[in-house]
Amino acid sequence: MAFEAVNLKDHIGTEIRTDKKSLLTPEIAQKVRQLLIQRGVLVFKELQLSDEEQLQLSRLMGTLREEGEKGIFKVTLDRTANARADYLKGSFLWHIDGTHDTVPVFASLLSARKLSATGGQTEFANSYIAYDELSEAMKKKIAGLRVLHSVEVSMLRADIEPTPSNLADWRRLPDKTHNLVWTHKSGRKSLVIGCHAASVEGMEQAEGEQLIAELLAWTTQPKFMYRHEWSPGDMLIWDNTGVLHRAEPYPLDSGRMMHRTTLMGEEGFA
Repeated sequence: MAFEAVNLKDHIGTEIRTDKKSLLTPEIAQKVRQLLIQRGVLVFKELQLSDEEQLQLSRLMGTLREEGEKGIFKVTLDRTANARADYLKGSFLWHIDGTHDTVPVFASLLSARKLSATGGQTEFANSYIAYDELSEAMKKKIAGLRVLHSVEVSMLRADIEPTPSNLADWRRLPDKTHNLVWTHKSGRKSLVIGCHAASVEGMEQAEGEQLIAELLAWTTQPKFMYRHEWSPGDMLIWDNTGVLHRAEPYPLDSGRMMHRTTLMGEEGFA
């Protein structure tokens, strides 16, 4: 049973080298899950999983979220393939998926089907390690702070047109307030920040925005970050509970197509 794990950066990112037959066994799938929790992002170069194989792996790793077409969500700006293409422009900014939920998704698996000639690289930042390496003074400053997260704010920051239809769509997803520092059941701590972080309770708006921007700049510095240059057939898995991500902008008419499966959350924001 072929299996090799090669760390790509000190703090984030591991390439998994294995064959599809081995990967799609309960033993290896659970090994992959444990490595995901440890390393934040896993890279499978040119694995060429079919949709059915990706769904199978997802179910072996956790509980599949039913979305898109039988569990496959098409990440593309092509309106003929994704009616919510405008919404995906928000993915060009650093974010965590599901901050409008009480329980965010655990992880996502993303496979490259068609790439853009330019742009489209995906970046990830480990907010577990970023929190660990904060100064004690900053840890003390942010302990107990709570942040309001807003889909509408994130869409406006992504320069998406606030048409009446878009505003109504965004506002169907309620604002949520979460602890800035998420203490997980494991005891690990991560920062809950991103383009959706709108304000800090108890702070003036400008002061709160400055603090969020400072923490975001800290978390996304190169030593905490992995940047992926895609090849057709690549698959990435990331731990959404402790990793921020964003896509590099790419032409809207490029036809870039990624197939995503998502694992349901197992732990609420705390």
